[in-house]
Amino acid sequence: MLKYLLFDLDNTLYSCHWGLEDNVRRRMQEFSAAFLGLSVDEAWRQRMEQWQKYGTNLEWLKGEKGFTDVEAYLAAVHPKDEADSLPPDPELRAFLKSIPIPKAILTNSPREHADLILGKLGITDLFTHIFDIRQCGFKGKPQPDAFNNALNTLGLQVAEVLFIDDHPDYVKGFIDIGGRGLLLDENDAHGDFPHPRIRELKELTGYITETCS
Repeated sequence: MLKYLLFDLDNTLYSCHWGLEDNVRRRMQEFSAAFLGLSVDEAWRQRMEQWQKYGTNLEWLKGEKGFTDVEAYLAAVHPKDEADSLPPDPELRAFLKSIPIPKAILTNSPREHADLILGKLGITDLFTHIFDIRQCGFKGKPQPDAFNNALNTLGLQVAEVLFIDDHPDYVKGFIDIGGRGLLLDENDAHGDFPHPRIRELKELTGYITETCS
């Protein structure tokens, strides 16, 4: 029985076309390059070589490059004005409220970023929990620890939760531990993904009715 919906935040609860996540990635790349004394392209190439081992750029810097100033990194990657262009979304609020299943957030971003985005969208109060990168001990998706932290806090078995994310590896990570995962593929970029996917968040209700009831 489906008891909870666990949502990713960025590019899932708002459209990727706003470009917020692209700016986050750019700031991560620039910070990493400056810390390592490398070009942006070379720093990111090295990071991508370790993609399977480290779910987040911060984990990689800490684990492979001796980085320690976590708060400086988070402040640089997530400035206070990062969501200024994101408008409230009354339609999203109404849609989420129409789904009578408790909801939580699981994000690889820090809590202040999640609070900022949810506040801009006008949906903060619709989620019972926000699981951010600090609460996960800086173990990000798709590592099992990130998912299990949320499940243990919610007091649920993995089969009782549907996880929705725009990143194929993160969805697969949840499926790999026995859960139900749904990929939000807004641009139809992952046609070869072997698990369920939707193009728009509003398709979620139909998926729940057909698959999870």
